Amino acid sequence: MIELGKIQKLEVVRDTQIGVYLNSKGSKDRDAVLLPKSQVPEETQVGDEIEAFIYRDSEDRMIATTRKPKLTVGELAMLRVVETTNIGAFLDWGLEKDLFLPFKEQIGKVINDGTYLVGVYIDKSSRLSATMNVYNFLRTESPYKQNDRVKGTVYSINKEIGAFVAVDNKYQGLIPNKELYQNIIEGESVDARVMRVRQDGKLELSLRKEAHNEIEEDAKNIMDRINLSGGTLKVNDKSTPEHIKAELSMSKAAFKRAVGRLLKEGAIEITNEGIKRMW
Repeated sequence: MIELGKIQKLEVVRDTQIGVYLNSKGSKDRDAVLLPKSQVPEETQVGDEIEAFIYRDSEDRMIATTRKPKLTVGELAMLRVVETTNIGAFLDWGLEKDLFLPFKEQIGKVINDGTYLVGVYIDKSSRLSATMNVYNFLRTESPYKQNDRVKGTVYSINKEIGAFVAVDNKYQGLIPNKELYQNIIEGESVDARVMRVRQDGKLELSLRKEAHNEIEEDAKNIMDRINLSGGTLKVNDKSTPEHIKAELSMSKAAFKRAVGRLLKEGAIEITNEGIKRMW
C-alpha cells in the first residue's frame, strides 16, 4: 500500500512517455502513482525498485518524487516561510510544491522569511499540511540521562511553567521557570543540560552547567558587573532571589557560591549596601 507523506521503496509497474508508474509489490496497477520522467533514473525497467516520497501535486493528484523533503509525516523541522496569504502560509520543505500551514495551525505571528518549528500531518481532506502545534509529535523515550548535554528548539513558553523544548526536534523537554535566567523566545535554538529524566520519560532541562562548573563563570560575571558599576554593586546575600535574577541572571544559590569564591580570593568585600571590589 502506498503511504502519503512517507519515503518508501516502490516497484516500477509501468513505463510511459511521461514517466514511470510506481506501486507497492503485489498491488493493482490502477492504484499506481506517477514518477515524472525528469526524475526517473537512467536504465530503469519495469520490476525495478525506486525509493520515492509520495505527496500531492498542484492539481491534488498523488505523485511521486525522488527528492527528499526536509520532513515527512510525523516528523518536525524548522522550515522557512516563502509566502503568507489570507488562508495561511506556505513553507519551503525542499519540494516543487510548497507545504501549506493553515491559519488554524499557526501559533503567534507568522511572517515571510521567518523560520518556524512545524510538523507534517494528513488533514481531513487527505492532504499534507503543516502545524505549529507540535506537542503530540514529540516522544518521551529519549536516549538521554541526567547531566547529558542536549540541543533543542523552544516551541512554546508558559509564564507559569517554563519553556517547552523539542529536544533534537524529537523528544519532550521543559526548562522550568526556576531555570530561566535569560530571555529566550519561541523558535530559539538552545543548548541545555538534562537535570533529570522524569518517570514519564520527559526531560527537565537547565540552561546552566552543573553547580561546580558554574562557579568560576558566575564569579567572572559578578566581577564584570562590579567593574561596569564603578567598583560596587548593590546586591548582597540579603537581596531577594528576584533582585539577583534581574541583576545577574542567576539564582540566589549560584550567586552565594560565586560570592564565596570571590571572598576567599580577597577580590570583594560585603557591605550593607552590596558588594565592593577590593582591587
